[in-house]
Amino acid sequence: MKNTFEEFKKFISKGNIVDLAVGVIIGSAFGKIVSSLVNDVVLPPIGVLLNGVDFKKLSIVVQQAKENTEAVTINYGAFLTTVLDFLIIAWVIFLALKAYMKLKAKFEKPVEPKPEPVPVISDEVKLLTEIRDLLKKN
Repeated sequence: MKNTFEEFKKFISKGNIVDLAVGVIIGSAFGKIVSSLVNDVVLPPIGVLLNGVDFKKLSIVVQQAKENTEAVTINYGAFLTTVLDFLIIAWVIFLALKAYMKLKAKFEKPVEPKPEPVPVISDEVKLLTEIRDLLKKN
C-alpha cells in the first residue's frame, strides 16, 4: 500500500499533470464564457432579425403530449446553439495555436543543414579512372 501511495505521489507531482489540470479548469471556464456569449449576445440579435425567434425553443414535435406523458420533441434549436458554441471555441483554439506556432517559429533558429564536402579528386586518380574505363571498354 505504501508503494502505491509513493507511485501516486510521483504521478501527481509531475508537471504535465498539473498543467493538464489547469488546462481543463480554464477550458471549462472558457466554455461557459463562450456559451454565455452565444446565448446572451449572439443569438438574441439573430432571433430579432428572424422575427423574434428564440433559438432555445426551436423544436419539432414528434409526438404530442398525452395525459401521463410529455411531448416528444427534437430540440434542434438547442443543438444549433451547441454547434455554434463548438465552432466559436474551435475558432479561438485555432487562432491561439496559430499565434503560438508563429511565435515559436520566430524564436526558434532554423538549423541549416551543413553542405556535404565535395570530394577532391586528384589528377592522378582522374587519369587512372579514365584508363580503367578505357580498358573495360576494350
